[in-house]
Amino acid sequence: MKNYFFLITFCFLISCKKETTNSNDSKPEIAQSKVALGKEIFEGKGNCAACHQMNEKTIGPSIKTIAKIYQQKNGNLIDFLKYDAEPIVDPSQYQVMQTNFSITKAMTDNELQALEAYLYAK
Repeated sequence: MKNYFFLITFCFLISCKKETTNSNDSKPEIAQSKVALGKEIFEGKGNCAACHQMNEKTIGPSIKTIAKIYQQKNGNLIDFLKYDAEPIVDPSQYQVMQTNFSITKAMTDNELQALEAYLYAK
């Protein structure tokens, strides 16, 4: 009887497959909603789109440039937006960005994380 129980347990364990995720699958829904919130902030109350474009430098550096440099230098984008870190992308434009720190400093941590997620998703 004992052997029968172990055999059934063994068969049950073997039949249970661990689900694997394909790296080509879409991001989890939670991450997608964070990116969507980040886009909403970027284009709306954050007023970021007034100075930053996706692929080209306008008043400020492009989104792709910001994300690339912050990832390469292991920079903390959220600390920068809180006005707690020095600029690492385009220090010459720091004075212009300072006028927007009143907006970003008033954002919640969740909003800043969403904004960061949006920038890194691009």
